[in-house]
Amino acid sequence: MRSSLLLGLALAAVLAAATFCKTADPAGPSETPKDDPSLAGDIQPVFTASCALSGCHAGGAPAGALTLVSGQSHNALVNVFSSGEPQRIRVIPGDSAGSYLIVKLEGRQAVGSRMPPGGPLSATSLQNIKNWIAKGAQNN
Repeated sequence: MRSSLLLGLALAAVLAAATFCKTADPAGPSETPKDDPSLAGDIQPVFTASCALSGCHAGGAPAGALTLVSGQSHNALVNVFSSGEPQRIRVIPGDSAGSYLIVKLEGRQAVGSRMPPGGPLSATSLQNIKNWIAKGAQNN
C-alpha cells in the first residue's frame, strides 16, 4: 500500500513538472527560421519561455545544474560538459549535430528525457537554435 502511494505521488510530481516547465514557444508555426539568429533576440526568448522557469533551468538549484536565464545561458552552455552525460558538451560552436543541447531537444539522449518536458519546441525555434550553434554560438 505504501509503495503504491509513493509511486502515485512520484508520478503526479513528474506530470506536474512536465506541465509546469513548459509555456508557449515564442516562435509561431508560421515563422521562418533565421539564417543568422542572435542569442539575445532569437534564442534567449525561447529559453526564457520554455526552459528558464522555476523548477526547471532557473533559480537556486536548476535541473541538471544548467541555468538558462538571460545573462547566464551562454556561459552555462557553450563549451561546457553536461552533468547528465559528462562526456558530452552542451553546445559546441559550429557543430549543432554534435551539441548535446540539440540531442536533448530532439529526444535522442541516452540519459534523462527530451527537453522541454511539456512538449517539443516548434520546428522554427529548434532550427533557430541549430543555426545559432552552426554560426558559432555567439554571445550576441
